[in-house]
Amino acid sequence: MYPAIRRAACVPPPVPPHPFTTRQPAPALPTEALLAVLAGALLHAGWNTALKAGGGSRSDAVLVVAGSAFIALLLLPFLPSPSLASAPYLCVTAVLHVAYFRLLAAAYRDGAMSHAYPLMRGTPPLIVALCSGALLGEGLSAGAWTGTVLVCGGILGLTLLGRGSAPSGSWRGNACALANALVIAAYTVVDGIGVRLSGAPAGYTLWCFLLLSVPMVGGALLRDAKGFLSHARRRWMVTLGGGAASIASYGLALWAMTLAPVAVVAALRETSILFAMALAALVLKERVGPVRLASGVVIVLGAASLRLAA
Repeated sequence: MYPAIRRAACVPPPVPPHPFTTRQPAPALPTEALLAVLAGALLHAGWNTALKAGGGSRSDAVLVVAGSAFIALLLLPFLPSPSLASAPYLCVTAVLHVAYFRLLAAAYRDGAMSHAYPLMRGTPPLIVALCSGALLGEGLSAGAWTGTVLVCGGILGLTLLGRGSAPSGSWRGNACALANALVIAAYTVVDGIGVRLSGAPAGYTLWCFLLLSVPMVGGALLRDAKGFLSHARRRWMVTLGGGAASIASYGLALWAMTLAPVAVVAALRETSILFAMALAALVLKERVGPVRLASGVVIVLGAASLRLAA
C-alpha cells in the first residue's frame, strides 16, 4: 500500500490547458451576446452609410477615428484598465486598423457601397473560422460551420450574383475591398485574443481607438492641419456620431467574444450587411434587386444556424 501511495504522491498535478492553444468545443452563444452583436451590426452599417454618403473620403474616415479618440479620452479615467498582457495585441491591432480605415475609404471612393461592403465583409469570417482551431483553440461544431458558410455565402452572393443591380466599381476599388477583408480577419483574431487577456473589454476597446488615432489624426494634421480642421467643423456630426457608433459597434463585438467563440461572433457580426442593404436603398438610393433579397434570406438562415448550433 505504501509504495502505491508513494508513487501517487510523485505524480505531478495535471496542467490546465491554455485557452488559446488547446482545441476546445465551442460553448453556447448566450442570448446577451447575440443581442450585443446584432446591435453592433446595426451601428456598424449606420456609420459606414454615413461615410459613403459623404463621398467616402479619407478625411471622413479620419474624422470617425478622431471622434472615437475624443470619446475614449473622456471615458477611460472612469473604466478599469486592460492588463499589461494585452498591450502587445493593442499595438498590433492599432496598426491593422490604420490599414483598415485607409482601405475602407479607398474602396468606397472607387465603388458602390452595396458592392464594396459585401466584398470586405463576406470573406473574413471564413478565414477566422479556418484559423480559430490553431490560433484560438476553438473547434467549431458542424452546425456552427454551416451557419458561417451560409452567412459568408449570402454576403458574397450580393457581389458575385448581383452585378446587374449595382455598379461594380473599378478594379482598384475591388482590390482595396479584398485587401481589407484580409485585414479584417487579422485584427479579429488579434483582438479576440487581446480582449480575453485584458480582463477589461471596455477599456481594451477604448485604448484600441485611442492608439489608432495617433497615426491617423496626427498624419492628417501634418499634411494639412487647416484644411482638416475646417472639414471637421463642417462634418462635426460625422466626427461625434461616427466615432460613438464605431466604438459601440466594435466594443459590443469584443465583449461578445469573451462569452462566445471568436469565429461565431465574427460571422454573426457580418449580418450588418442586412442593415447596410436597407440603408443603402433608403439613404443612398442604391437599387436592391431580387438577388440581393435572396442573399439576405440566406444570411438570416446562417445567423439562425449560428444561434442554434454554436
